[in-house]
Amino acid sequence: MAQTDSPSTTFPEIVELNVGGQVYVTRLETLTAVPNSLLWLKFTQSSPGELPKDSKGRFFFDRDGFLFRYILDYMRDSELFLPEFFKERRRLQKEADFYQLPELSRRLSAVSKDSSYAEDSGDPEEAELPSPATSSSDRALLRSPGACAGYITVGYRGSYTIGRDIQADAKFRRVARITVCSKISLAKEVFGETLNESRDPDRPPDKYTSRYYLKYNFLEQAFDRLAEAGFHMVACNSTGTCSYSGNDPGEDKLWTSYTEYVFSR
Repeated sequence: MAQTDSPSTTFPEIVELNVGGQVYVTRLETLTAVPNSLLWLKFTQSSPGELPKDSKGRFFFDRDGFLFRYILDYMRDSELFLPEFFKERRRLQKEADFYQLPELSRRLSAVSKDSSYAEDSGDPEEAELPSPATSSSDRALLRSPGACAGYITVGYRGSYTIGRDIQADAKFRRVARITVCSKISLAKEVFGETLNESRDPDRPPDKYTSRYYLKYNFLEQAFDRLAEAGFHMVACNSTGTCSYSGNDPGEDKLWTSYTEYVFSR
């Protein structure tokens, strides 16, 4: 008996992908929008059973999961707007080469050369990258009004001890953990590989989280990254409590505080 379309031989119209641990859900027609690209080959010249899958049955690609959103945007919308202060053009170009998107790779290379002076002088630009259908048009360098705007809240919990002699120096204990609350894509853009996602994995880039934290404990390091990405502090707040280390009121006082800094771009 001849077999017709079945789940084992045809791809579904809506496809779930796991790219480097990041989950994407898109249409099959988006993945096959650019002929002769790697994704076009995988999803037109192969069967579902031939592609590697993760434990949940999603098609798996061992590539940069964060940068894949730009690959997908390019294939979906026929154009690509990179955010301001985007510093991973070379890595994105490498991904474009892997996915066999030569026109996107060429455009990224051209933008990197033309914007190198602006990046070095602190005047970042955003580039619109036309699709292959519009490759003959001139490339426009634009500032995106609010396209990548957003807020990031950085918080930490610290403690210090004050002895009986209030003139003595306070004994500070190091910051245990710096938390990050924001849109997933913004957090990854700013903090990159220094972001610990173990408490909230597999979150789509357009969602929000309050469970990320940084792999280091220096606030200044986090502030430097935010400043380099164009963020400015707009608010901060702090709360604190006091307790004694024992039942004797004369013993050292232990102060615990929680502080949040709100940054905007």
